[in-house]
Amino acid sequence: MEIKIRNYQTQDTEAIVEILNHYIANSTALYDYDPRSIEQQLAIFNEKLQKGFPVIVATIDAVLVGFGYYSEFRFREAYKFTVEHSVYVAENEHGKGIGKVLLQHLITLAKEQKLHTMVAVIDSENQGSIKFHEKSGFEIVGTVKESGYKFDRWLHSVFMQLLLE
Repeated sequence: MEIKIRNYQTQDTEAIVEILNHYIANSTALYDYDPRSIEQQLAIFNEKLQKGFPVIVATIDAVLVGFGYYSEFRFREAYKFTVEHSVYVAENEHGKGIGKVLLQHLITLAKEQKLHTMVAVIDSENQGSIKFHEKSGFEIVGTVKESGYKFDRWLHSVFMQLLLE
């Protein structure tokens, strides 16, 4: 089993939307309520790509099994060296190292773009993602309590940070 990383292509969008919609419906990994359409996701990725941010996918035997990207953390000019990232792996593909390969590739790309820090915003209930990020050197730098509301309960956002330089 070889995990291959490549740049996102438009034809990947359907598989990506399937992954996202699973997490939207079944978890607090995304704070969205409604499933995404292919058109919505195309617009989201097109905006990131137009701004010079990467969108990458992981494949095993030419099947898309995960994806990741980063983009601006906040919109003020002074934040231009900080990015927020996301990594998602297909539900039936966990435990194979796909997320690690995606995240390491994003970190490499961010360093190549001379960025200074990467931020992850993770639901506090998602301890697997928090531990996953800690293994890659991210540190918890704060929690915003009751910052989201989903599944009839308040959710807390954990902010994690990796200094790239």
